[in-house]
Amino acid sequence: MRRTAKETKDHILTVTHDLFYWHSIRGTGVDAIAAAAGVAPTTLYRLFASKDDLVAAYVERASDHYKEWFLAATAEGDPTERLLSLFDALIEQVQPENCRGCPFLMAMAELPDASTRAHVLAVETKTWVREQIGRLAPSDVIADQIFLVMEGVYASVQSHGADGPARRARGLVESLLTATR
Repeated sequence: MRRTAKETKDHILTVTHDLFYWHSIRGTGVDAIAAAAGVAPTTLYRLFASKDDLVAAYVERASDHYKEWFLAATAEGDPTERLLSLFDALIEQVQPENCRGCPFLMAMAELPDASTRAHVLAVETKTWVREQIGRLAPSDVIADQIFLVMEGVYASVQSHGADGPARRARGLVESLLTATR
């Protein structure tokens, strides 16, 4: 079956996501991605000039998907209901079969040079998330606290699983929101 260039690029990015997310960016070579995608390395380099370009495309694609998820999770209800819905969706998202952690935090940790395109995109995504929470929260202080709870969910599921402290995130956010009324 022959794919168009766009289909090939999308296929490579799907494979790349699985490898980078589950096995690390630095630990996954371009040859492994090409082999897993069933394409020649030259095809991969025709679509992505370098591994840095591929990593940036991976982060950008992950960001697009994350923003879609976030907006869907917060689409209905008043601001309080929308924030609580976010945490309902988050606890589903961080189940072990779905989640190894936040791909943007992982990318920033693996690529500490803040000038790389992938790092910049990861920071932009985190900034966008904080802004979205800020639009729904009653104050900047509460928005910062809710953002920290969300970040804490991603961090704590690594050591304690989704049934650990992360399961209390929604209740904590509800308490924060109730205390401000």
